[in-house]
Amino acid sequence: MAIKLYNPFESLDFNPEVCFLTGKKINSTEEHVSVFPEWLLDRYSLKDKTLQMLEEKNVIKYQDLKLPCFISVIENTLNPFEEEIKQAFSLGYEEVKKIPEERLFQWMAKLVYGILYHDIVFGMKQQKALGETFTLSHFLIAKFKTLHFMLQSLVLPMEFKGTKPWTIRVVKIKYSKDVFNYKDETNNLNFSLGMYDFGIVACLQDNGENGIYHKELTDKIADKTLHPIQFEELCGRFIYSNYLLNTSSEYKIQPTEDSVYVEAVPLPVHNEKPLFRHWDDKMYGEVLANYWKPWGLGKNEIITFPNSPISYLINEYNYELIEPDTISLPY
Repeated sequence: MAIKLYNPFESLDFNPEVCFLTGKKINSTEEHVSVFPEWLLDRYSLKDKTLQMLEEKNVIKYQDLKLPCFISVIENTLNPFEEEIKQAFSLGYEEVKKIPEERLFQWMAKLVYGILYHDIVFGMKQQKALGETFTLSHFLIAKFKTLHFMLQSLVLPMEFKGTKPWTIRVVKIKYSKDVFNYKDETNNLNFSLGMYDFGIVACLQDNGENGIYHKELTDKIADKTLHPIQFEELCGRFIYSNYLLNTSSEYKIQPTEDSVYVEAVPLPVHNEKPLFRHWDDKMYGEVLANYWKPWGLGKNEIITFPNSPISYLINEYNYELIEPDTISLPY
């Protein structure tokens, strides 16, 4: 009999008594795992800090973001997995670079799915109170279902064939040791994290296309230690280009008796419809303004017509990387 994947999106059933990874009924509502791992909450004193969810009215403490999960899954799979990630993250950039991309993807997907899970549950409760039925578009259901299927690689044998479904880039950053800089955007499955001396920017379902799009830039960055504002600009560029991607990624997911095979369907390219839509400096400037808030740089400072948006990554005259040490802004 072929391996069966758990699909809560089929009937939008997010029962708190059902393990989020296996779909099996748990023995107690006390069986749960923290979305953000305990080691991270402790290290950055996040437990009582709040995270604003997709629905702006929904503000939740980090420590209250939990997922129902079998104790056996926690003890035998998630705890060892988190210990593996913790060891690498605590040693910094050089060790984080060594983590296989699939493991980084699993870790990021758990965080993004955990936040998405709470957003959906909140939305369902809100609609129920209004006497209405909660719905998601077919487009989002397909995207979120696929992410959850891939996340189940934590507990099921799964092989990713051919092109990887994601783009993941790890860079070195000059950070204060107490900085924890997390952002996600669930609709397009974007992720960024900065901490210790490294940053991760990822598009979790783009078939690697954003990595190709920004290859010249990331090749220039290589192992240089970026100023934080440069990392924020890098994130802004990736998130905006992912928005410009003209088509959604599709996957052939084939469960067999021994494994689940995941294969990315090549994204179609047509002369009349390029893979990426036209880059709009004005819209990009709005994205960048959101990332540069800590430095007080708004859209009007970023774009002065008819000039291109300012950049702290690339010199507009010679197109070389701006040396991080020449940037006088605070860290």
